[in-house]
Amino acid sequence: MAFTVSTRDAGVRFAVHVQPRAKKPGVDGTHGDALRVRVQAPPVDGAANDAVIAVLAAALGVPARAVHIAAGHTSRAKLVDVDGIDAAAATARLLAP
Repeated sequence: MAFTVSTRDAGVRFAVHVQPRAKKPGVDGTHGDALRVRVQAPPVDGAANDAVIAVLAAALGVPARAVHIAAGHTSRAKLVDVDGIDAAAATARLLAP
């Protein structure tokens, strides 16, 4: 199964696989059916979740307040909702080289 971005009422939803304590943060392709996101923060006290939100907001060109972790707060596998963007734009921005 490939990475997909689904449409929801206010924006989009997609799966993310988080790599905490990475040397270089950013979006790094896919991991199965999820987007791979590398963050420098450790998975302690929500630091990695905050870093994931910051990385995705920057990659998508949306404010951080538009990015929400819908599921998987304590897991590497997360579902992320992003408001104010459509599926085609999100896919193009996230998978751009």
